[in-house]
Amino acid sequence: MTPNRLINRNVTSARGRTSIRLEPEFWDALSEYCARKCITPYALIRDIDEDVGPGNRTSKIRLRLVQYFREAATEAGHVAAGHGERTEAEKNVSPPS
Repeated sequence: MTPNRLINRNVTSARGRTSIRLEPEFWDALSEYCARKCITPYALIRDIDEDVGPGNRTSKIRLRLVQYFREAATEAGHVAAGHGERTEAEKNVSPPS
């Protein structure tokens, strides 16, 4: 049996104190996201709680982080991060499927 990798942390949201369970990589991504956006994790949780779309809080956190990092992985996001434009050879490489 695989050990549970989820890390449980207590946070305060607009609805009060609660706990969130995420994989360590998502906690790292959440910290990076908040640092880059100059917000606290609590501000992010409050913003996500205001989202009336489908899904639970944990799912919405994961989706927000994936959307953010996917956007950063675009050509414009890559240039904005200061990594420069890709070479023609790099542009012709297909992403892994």
